[in-house]
Amino acid sequence: MKLTLRVWRQKNADADGAMSTYEVDGISADMSFLEMLDTLNEELILSGEDPVAFDHDCREGICGACSLVINGDAHGPDGVSPARADSRAWGRTTTCQLHMRAFRDGDTIDVEPWRAAAFPVVKDLVVDRSAFDRIIQAGGYISAPTGAAPEAHATPVPKPDADFAFEHAECIGCGACVAACPNGSAMLFTSAKVNHLNVLPQGAPERETRVLDMVGRMDAEGFGGCTLTGECATACPKGIPLPSIAAMNKEWLRATRKARRAGR
Repeated sequence: MKLTLRVWRQKNADADGAMSTYEVDGISADMSFLEMLDTLNEELILSGEDPVAFDHDCREGICGACSLVINGDAHGPDGVSPARADSRAWGRTTTCQLHMRAFRDGDTIDVEPWRAAAFPVVKDLVVDRSAFDRIIQAGGYISAPTGAAPEAHATPVPKPDADFAFEHAECIGCGACVAACPNGSAMLFTSAKVNHLNVLPQGAPERETRVLDMVGRMDAEGFGGCTLTGECATACPKGIPLPSIAAMNKEWLRATRKARRAGR
């Protein structure tokens, strides 16, 4: 395959960025998207140019570090069917699990970083997502009583609650939801972290403070407001459902009313 790549290049957060055009040839349909970028970088290095900086780690669809906007979509197309021209089956994958068979010979591909005020560009396609870490630090923990280890089955968890918690625990914090949202909102990410712990008995002691602190931190980081457009859930590679946001809003209202009654 021969492709034309339009890649965002930016030296640092303070510099102005722009799209640079590159031609790559000899790309196999079985290559992953990151392997294709590796091929581009090898050519750039051999020609004495600065390689394109991009994030990645596991390359197994687990960590979500490979955060790229490809042709306007977070993580790009799903890569399942080459006949994608008549389909809008986007998302449900991470960039490292996207293969070049999702594209056609001669395609022009735009590659950009996550676009959100709370995710400043570090260099080229790399953004600083530490705002997510600070949201988790604000309340994404449980009390851990010290002493003898508790009996494994001492605290039974109803299966619906366990299923709900596991569904939300699948969030890998890649930030695709923020990149896909027209408002740059982090509501889907924050709701996954809140709902994961709030439904379990182990998370009960911090149930109210968790949602208030994490939502407060999310707002302080500069993420946009949620208008329930649903693009976040569509782009999520782990399928965190849109109703998660409503569940977190319910928790937030409950905690707010309780805090007001307590005079806090």
